[in-house]
Amino acid sequence: MTLPDTAANPAGADRTFQVDLRGLVDLLSHHLYSSPRVYLRELLQNAVDALTARHGLEPDAPTGAFGIRLYADGSAVRVEDDGVGLTEADVHTFLATIGRSSKRAVGVPPDEPIRGWGRIAEQRGDFIGQFGIGLLSCFLVADEIHVLSRSARTPGAPAVEWRGRGDGSYTVRTLPASARPRPGTTVTLTPRADAGEWTRPAQVHALARHFGSLLRHPVTFDDGTGGPGTPVNPEPAPWARTYPTPGSRSRALAAYGEEVFGFTPLDTIELDLPAVGLKGIACVLPEAVPAGRRHGHRVHVKGMLLSEQAEEILPDWAFFVRCVVDAESLRPTASREALYEDDTLAAVREALAEKLRAWIARAAASDPDLLGRFLRTHHLAVKSLAVHDDEILRMLLPWLPFETTDGHTTLDEFARTHRTVLVTSSVEEFRQVAAIASAAGLGVVNGGYTYDRELVHRLPEIRPEVSVADLDPATLTAHLDPVDRETELAAAAYLARARDALAVFDCDVALRTFHPASAPALLIDSREARHERTRSQLAREQEGGLWGDILGALRQEAPRAQLILNQLNPLVRTAVTIDEPELARTSAEALYGQAALLSRRPLRPAESSLINRSFLDLLAHALRKDS
Repeated sequence: MTLPDTAANPAGADRTFQVDLRGLVDLLSHHLYSSPRVYLRELLQNAVDALTARHGLEPDAPTGAFGIRLYADGSAVRVEDDGVGLTEADVHTFLATIGRSSKRAVGVPPDEPIRGWGRIAEQRGDFIGQFGIGLLSCFLVADEIHVLSRSARTPGAPAVEWRGRGDGSYTVRTLPASARPRPGTTVTLTPRADAGEWTRPAQVHALARHFGSLLRHPVTFDDGTGGPGTPVNPEPAPWARTYPTPGSRSRALAAYGEEVFGFTPLDTIELDLPAVGLKGIACVLPEAVPAGRRHGHRVHVKGMLLSEQAEEILPDWAFFVRCVVDAESLRPTASREALYEDDTLAAVREALAEKLRAWIARAAASDPDLLGRFLRTHHLAVKSLAVHDDEILRMLLPWLPFETTDGHTTLDEFARTHRTVLVTSSVEEFRQVAAIASAAGLGVVNGGYTYDRELVHRLPEIRPEVSVADLDPATLTAHLDPVDRETELAAAAYLARARDALAVFDCDVALRTFHPASAPALLIDSREARHERTRSQLAREQEGGLWGDILGALRQEAPRAQLILNQLNPLVRTAVTIDEPELARTSAEALYGQAALLSRRPLRPAESSLINRSFLDLLAHALRKDS
């Protein structure tokens, strides 16, 4: 930016900003536009908006009467439209003033309504572009922009030529009407040598297809080889076509989704929001995705591709679909590569979410096979939705799969055989008790996965005859059978030595009978007990003083881990008869280590050391006995 001469602007006088155009283009290329390829989108957008304005002036013109023609032969790129065109005054007002757009009311001169701009200004919401900076994107690939235009607003108007250069200078001259026999505008670029990647004929054609395949005006491409122009958008959007049967329509939409996204959809959901002129499809992903991973969606505005990564069009929980939509009333940002977050977008997001809920409801009511395939693949997404959506909860909770002591099954199946459902707070706790609880006839659900514990606790809302409770050590041990008094007295000495050996882990030891008999011991180690061990360690480190006394008191009151020995197991029946103190201690440590391994939780260093030491001690004892 440069400042005007102070001699021409005395102190206190108003001054005008001077713009360094090269610096502004560099700013746009690095911070506004994602790639130089957007120059073609901006040219197409301007051409489409010019056609929209032309139809506003001539509402009775037949569909397809006006179109867009692209030309690229390697030495030049040209975009020609049959739009409303520009007068010489328009050229000075709009092309030579950065930020001013003919598509916003602020750019309409006071006397222009008489000449036709009033109706166009009223229709500015019909235009894709609103910011008046799109033409600058052409400087990303060319040093000069040549515009030849003839206005459709004034019969017999002359043609106007505008040449803008990257150094900020421009020239304007009036030409005879014969220079452009028909109203409209032609923009010609002579690409720089370093822009060949984006201006080669094949690339221009590919970009035109990419950005403009759903445009409502006819667009053709000519590569300069002398053949007929190739249609860029030969057919309307697939949801705008007519089909002989509903089945053929569904297949066509699915095929389009596969073409766009590269996967065969599990199902295709048609989207239609007339209030905002939105149509499109949502393709249900055939494979599960990580929770919270959001896919970008393909969003067109008035047929022009706006973004392939628009995350904001759907709520977070809808990560099981990818959408391609075309909308009339959504506002693009200045870069036209994202959507402006406003009340309209928020309303669209909620309306599309309702479409997805309605699809799930239809599948639940009329297509159990589709519902089953969907839930097997995307149960986590549905669980995340059910947590916040009571309607989905009532409809689908009984059909959602959970990990239980009866295997992976639905809550509906599980509740038929277990009127009392117990739920663990972690995956680790479930793995500790699953086999024992199953043998004892307890119905336990793994509540350690995301959303599962919260959802299981809401089961009585749908199945009032079922009760749900958290599983804690007391609940499980209450279902283990006690041994007779004589057996317990005979094992008392061993149990005392075992408690002494495992005191370092704050673990109590008890003798019970439970199935399966092949399980020698069960380690019940709740989170509370593990937290207590941490406090105990800190208390030992802070032994003495007020802090040590407080932590010591907490240790006395907190729950402890429990090693439950199984009297039905032959190894345990032998172990409790051991009279040799050191061997009894070693066998108790080995039983603890084996139970800790079966719990499949991470072992602390002290526990790993104990397992190794007890194994070696037992091996040494066996070798001494044999010798």
